[in-house]
Amino acid sequence: MANDWSTFGSDLHLELRGPRLRAGLMDALREAVRSGRLAAGTRLPSSRSLAADLGMARNTVADAYAELVAEGWLTARQGSGTRVAPRASPRTPAPAAPVSPPAGTGRDRSAAPAHSLKSGSPDLASFPRAEWLKAYRRALTNAPNEAFGYGDPRGRIELRLALCEYLARARGVHARPERVVICAGFVHGLELMGRVLRARGVRNVAVESYGLALHDGLLRRAGLRTPVLGFDERGTRTQELPELGDCGAVLMTAAHQYPLGGALPPERRAAVVDWARTSGGLVLEDDYDGEFRYDRQPVDPTPWQHDENPSSRHRLPVGALQALDPGHVVYMGTASKSLAPGVRLGWMVLPAPLVGDVAALMAGTGGACNVLDQLALAEFIQSGAYDRHLRRMRLRYRRRRNELISRLATDAPHLRVFGVAAGLHVGLELPPGTEQPTIRAAVRAGLVLQGLSPFRRPDTVGPPRDGLVIGYGTPSDSQWPGALNALVLALPEP
Repeated sequence: MANDWSTFGSDLHLELRGPRLRAGLMDALREAVRSGRLAAGTRLPSSRSLAADLGMARNTVADAYAELVAEGWLTARQGSGTRVAPRASPRTPAPAAPVSPPAGTGRDRSAAPAHSLKSGSPDLASFPRAEWLKAYRRALTNAPNEAFGYGDPRGRIELRLALCEYLARARGVHARPERVVICAGFVHGLELMGRVLRARGVRNVAVESYGLALHDGLLRRAGLRTPVLGFDERGTRTQELPELGDCGAVLMTAAHQYPLGGALPPERRAAVVDWARTSGGLVLEDDYDGEFRYDRQPVDPTPWQHDENPSSRHRLPVGALQALDPGHVVYMGTASKSLAPGVRLGWMVLPAPLVGDVAALMAGTGGACNVLDQLALAEFIQSGAYDRHLRRMRLRYRRRRNELISRLATDAPHLRVFGVAAGLHVGLELPPGTEQPTIRAAVRAGLVLQGLSPFRRPDTVGPPRDGLVIGYGTPSDSQWPGALNALVLALPEP
């Protein structure tokens, strides 16, 4: 046998060195226990199993086990097998003494904040674990054998069919299963679209004045330029698209602009669709939180005005933009806000000419997403559990939104709220020059807050606006009151 070799057993990976088998095995086991790789209480393979895996005599392994038991490294009991002895666990090193912050810096910046009002995340504590587990079990039990193969790169037909019915009913999307592609969330879908657009000769993809830098960066890494559309009190100026020149696509949050919160007015919806038809371009529609609208007849408040009386405002359609022209709009949705980001499932409803390109790219990068997760989501939707969960969360988030607006009206009436009709966040306008001091005050109060300025595209025309993007979906119910208190403490005074 070689003097230096390593091998994998069915339950245990050991590195044996030297010509003496028993001594090498004992040294390897001692080192695994000493380093903590084998924790106290870990059950070891039987002597027969480990001997077969390591290619040595069973007596050699049995003798090594017996000697390590005698030394106190292992324990052996009838019916319980051989395990790592509790006292053999490596001693946990004492934690290093905390380093005091320099004088005058206030709160220890290394300390985890007590509260977070960051936008973009739902209440993770409200994930429907029991219902999801039931759906997962049913999906696994009923899954056909062929589901465990490589499968269609577009995703499981069960989920694509379920999404077609749901999206048509809830978002007004015109979807057919052969035009749906399942992806691992919006970022994954946008990355795929960026690569497909670049391969099809597109050079420019227009973006809104305010949005996530991550999305802009994905498009740029695909080799695309991202000219910026103007923004005014009625939202994104889609009528400027023809003036941008050679644009092959535009990325939009039409139903609920992120982060400013308004819905795109009808005439500007019509303008972007007319541009796409005339130019042959595409609209990439990010419908990131379309399930969460809180007014029976939704409205589109101006971005910098608190909507105190929704029924008095101009009513606008808030369904998916895709319904206006399925041949020129790529609809992109996700379970990240409705369920949780960790579900890692999103979907694209594509114009027919794009399906083959996107599916080929999916196949070339490892194929579709986890099959069991797809089947579970399909079952979750078809059983009605998805709708029930959304109704519960819609009520919860609406209550939080109302509590937030009421608290701000009481404790900060000099500040104006905007973007309140939908979603998991609102905006708060701040006096010029106070955004960064407010963020720092929030840190001192143990609160994570987001300012508006990081969402502003660098090429945006016009002066920057100071404000906050306040996410009310992130805290759990127990953390919510404390987060509100910390927010009020951080806000600038009149």
